[in-house]
Amino acid sequence: QVQLVESGGGLAQPGGSLRLSCAASGNIVSINNMGWYRQTPGKQRELVATITRGGTTNYADSVKGRFTISRDNAKNTVDLQMNSLNPEDTAVYYCNGKTVLNQNYWGQGTQVTVSS
Repeated sequence: QVQLVESGGGLAQPGGSLRLSCAASGNIVSINNMGWYRQTPGKQRELVATITRGGTTNYADSVKGRFTISRDNAKNTVDLQMNSLNPEDTAVYYCNGKTVLNQNYWGQGTQVTVSS
């Protein structure tokens, strides 16, 4: 089993920044890719960014150039730096860990609200 705990959500003004963090514990050796997804009411959860154990990143088009995902394998953490936030970024953000067997683990989610 893997446990993922997010932190760092909250309220930001348009154009502002927030940083999300996710700490993994448990059978972390099995985790290959880690990432962030987000979900708004009535919509499917969507990919925001992912990062492999080796550091290869992938971003949704909507966040490219504004968000940066990073990972510390020694600390078992993955962060998401979010800049130039806009109201469309408002969502519950979930940390994800995927094993080499494609088993998914999820955090409890953290709310990000972008509003003036």
